[in-house]
Amino acid sequence: MSLTQVHTSERGWSRVRAAAEAVRRHRDLWRLTACAAAAGLAVTAGAVAVAGPWDSGQRTAERALAGEVSPERDEAHIEPLPDDLPAAPSAGPVLPAAGSSAADGAAAAADREGGAEGPNSADGPSGQRAFAEVLDPLLRDPALAGGISASVVDLTTGRQLYGAAPDTVRPPASSVKLVTGAAALQALGPDHRLATRVVWDGAHDRVVLVGGGDTTLTAGDLRKLAEETADALADRGIATVGVGYDADRYSGPALHPIGVNSNIAPLTSLMVNAGRLDDSTHGPAPRAADPAARAAADFVGHLGDAGIEVKGASAAPRDAPPGAERLAGHRSAPVSALVERFLTTSDNDLAESLARHTAVATGHAPDFAGIEAAAAEQLADLGLAVDDVRIVDGSGLDRGARVTAALLTGLLATAADPGRPELRPVLTGLPVAGFSGTLSGRYAEGGAGVVRAKTGTLTGVNTLSGTLVDAEGRLLGFSFMANGTQAPRAAEAALDRAVTALTVCGCR
Repeated sequence: MSLTQVHTSERGWSRVRAAAEAVRRHRDLWRLTACAAAAGLAVTAGAVAVAGPWDSGQRTAERALAGEVSPERDEAHIEPLPDDLPAAPSAGPVLPAAGSSAADGAAAAADREGGAEGPNSADGPSGQRAFAEVLDPLLRDPALAGGISASVVDLTTGRQLYGAAPDTVRPPASSVKLVTGAAALQALGPDHRLATRVVWDGAHDRVVLVGGGDTTLTAGDLRKLAEETADALADRGIATVGVGYDADRYSGPALHPIGVNSNIAPLTSLMVNAGRLDDSTHGPAPRAADPAARAAADFVGHLGDAGIEVKGASAAPRDAPPGAERLAGHRSAPVSALVERFLTTSDNDLAESLARHTAVATGHAPDFAGIEAAAAEQLADLGLAVDDVRIVDGSGLDRGARVTAALLTGLLATAADPGRPELRPVLTGLPVAGFSGTLSGRYAEGGAGVVRAKTGTLTGVNTLSGTLVDAEGRLLGFSFMANGTQAPRAAEAALDRAVTALTVCGCR
């Protein structure tokens, strides 16, 4: 072989080696990219699990979509990384691991950063100053001049990132439903259901419709109860009965302290569609003066349609005999879904009902005093400070309630704890800014889709408590409580601007 041929051959092998090296570098890059994508999908899945959907249909759609992207199928195409590849810095967990405390998670995060509260830590002095620089001017809005309390926490660690009189008690309005929901989930369990029954009173040849406090009972549900009852009577050869109704599950006054009001029906354990006299399912509406009697009258009509003759053609209040035979029954959605429902739509009737069931489950009377005692006990059991806190009803319509912004953010952080999955509906039921419930018409200027919050509105009171994802992907909890407000729409807008600012802040 000539010298020229040797040089030509070496140049050719050099090109081959260079090409091979380029392929190797690109392969390593794709390996890293693929692994990063897989990690990103895992983090996203965790965030979705915490934030949750806002209704059952959305949850089903998300599960179906997740099923189309099989983790096993995607990971099969990821080659193992070289053993000598340097470890990449890891991000902190979205939430502390089950069984660990928020303090443990904070300490671990501090260890990763090389210090507990370094200059770039949002939990340190500079981080708190960054939040204050953003929020202080916004909370000085004249629309909030009557008085404002605020608390912002990192739901990963539970640490407070910002506070403005966070321990000052103020009226929460409907934000108190966060407490009602958490107490019900803890005392009753997320799978508990409310039962409406029809029983047989053989001593008096009558059926008794027994209310179980299910304010979501529909006209269709009542009709099915009557048809099931008629079938049971026919099986016994009974064609004529008397009808009574038992709506005495609750004690105390029949009206909420605000009196007759389109925002809530009279307090009774038997009603159809929360005693509404129109076709609405939420919001203010005309209500029946006696929802139980109206439901019983409709039941009598349905029995007649099903072929049963009713003595006297009407129903009367009657106690169900102890141990009476059940002829028919209807069960509500589980408490987890009921809590989501009353948080999303701010359903006062359902909140008051579940508050009374919570009182009974914890050994208290199903009245306003029982609600207060049960709520205080449940909050204390969750490790939350209840000094000077007063929960005087389940809905927040009573102006006498007093809570702190720190209590509400503490409750949100507790609901986000992986060790307390039973409380998760407190988060998943929150309205989504710009999309659902009481926030569907708000946040047109920013924050839509990344803010979820429970609203609270009474004359002179505007509150907003919930969760958001900030510019760096952190999950934050917040509570803003204003009282003495003069213009409710202006106050709402001021609170929305403060929350929107948090979504784009990325404060460190």
